[in-house]
Amino acid sequence: MTEQIRILFIDDHTLFRESVVRLLEREPELNVVGHCATLTEANRMITTVEVDVVLLDYDLGVEVGTDFLNGLRQADSQAKVLMVTGGMGSSVTLKAVDAGIAGLILKHSDPRQLIEAIRRVNADETWWDTAVLRLLGDRSNESSTPVENAKSLTDRQRQVLRSILDGLTNKEIATRIHASEAAIKASIQELFLKAGVRTRSQLVRVAIERYSSEWLQDVKQIRG
Repeated sequence: MTEQIRILFIDDHTLFRESVVRLLEREPELNVVGHCATLTEANRMITTVEVDVVLLDYDLGVEVGTDFLNGLRQADSQAKVLMVTGGMGSSVTLKAVDAGIAGLILKHSDPRQLIEAIRRVNADETWWDTAVLRLLGDRSNESSTPVENAKSLTDRQRQVLRSILDGLTNKEIATRIHASEAAIKASIQELFLKAGVRTRSQLVRVAIERYSSEWLQDVKQIRG
């Protein structure tokens, strides 16, 4: 039997939260171990139950979901965080990425995408909504000037970066660009080195915030 993915869902909209819980509970490998509307409840739950993936809304009425990320670190939890939101500003989204979220999906997305996003995030991959990435890239280009000493990417590195933005696994990237998984891992490490990061989430943030005009100049055309 496949080990279940234990999920904590934080959202203050009761009807939406309960409908998503019912959806997830139909999947044999998903186990919703808790759901709640406030960060106080969430902080209590994260210390009493084992959680693999946290589904976290940003707008929690008088609270903001990103404040939960600090408590998660203090609790020394290894849970990955997937933002499930109706929308977030570009600056807030970048701060959330910097704080350690593993992905972001919009509430109006196809339910099958949510389930796939949970699986990817649990497997130490990432999931980024295409529309959000496109918006972040646009805002970054509007508000910043090209980085004079930006490290240019090879064609292979650019292909791998595009695939990471698409949320693909190493195996899927290898299939897409007809390369071995070992070659993909090497390219990802090269990207980490050029960006000065250690995780895919950090790579996405740096690529968008600092090197958008240099590294992502053709991503919107290919992804769109």
